Amino acid sequence: MIPVLLADDEAMIRAGVRAILAADPEIEVVAEAADGRDAVELVRAHRPRVALLDIRMPRLDGLAAGVEIRRLVPETGVVMLTTFGEDDYIARALGEGMSGFLLKSGDPRELIAGVRAVADGAAYLSPEVARRVIELGGGLLARAPAARERIEGLTEREREVLALVGAGLSNAEIGRRLFLVEGTVKSYLSSIFTRLGVRNRVQAAIIAYEAGLTG
Repeated sequence: MIPVLLADDEAMIRAGVRAILAADPEIEVVAEAADGRDAVELVRAHRPRVALLDIRMPRLDGLAAGVEIRRLVPETGVVMLTTFGEDDYIARALGEGMSGFLLKSGDPRELIAGVRAVADGAAYLSPEVARRVIELGGGLLARAPAARERIEGLTEREREVLALVGAGLSNAEIGRRLFLVEGTVKSYLSSIFTRLGVRNRVQAAIIAYEAGLTG
């Protein structure tokens, strides 16, 4: 089972997300919170593999709660639930190492796919959010040359690994695809992060997207 914490201050939204997740027999919502402070405490108590956090919540917003969760329970992957009106939050959250971004208005299948990907150790951006993130940075065409220049220092194998990160694969899936043990994949990722100057998989995935590795 994949235990999940769900945090949103709107009860109807929580009910809808819970119903979508219930369609997957391997996903279980083990706790719910109506604000960020309770979300942090419930993650500490239940240690879920994934925390789904609304960005705008009382007492402690989702971004601040996500930062606390990553500090206190780093094994829990944090996925932000966003809307198109929250561009500044998305940009800030990227730098804080969140593992995924999903739109509340998106395809319900993306919600399940995102939870599964993050539970597996991968990063996940819904396609609409990925495109919006690129636009926030000045547009894909404007950023593509810089991204291609950044990946020039990578080895051929590192580029292959980066492309698969950009495609949303977990370490285990990358290992199976490239016939590598998972420890070797982690070593490649550590080198890639250092060479690219990024902190996490989401930032690496965006560079892969900008450089055209995932197209």
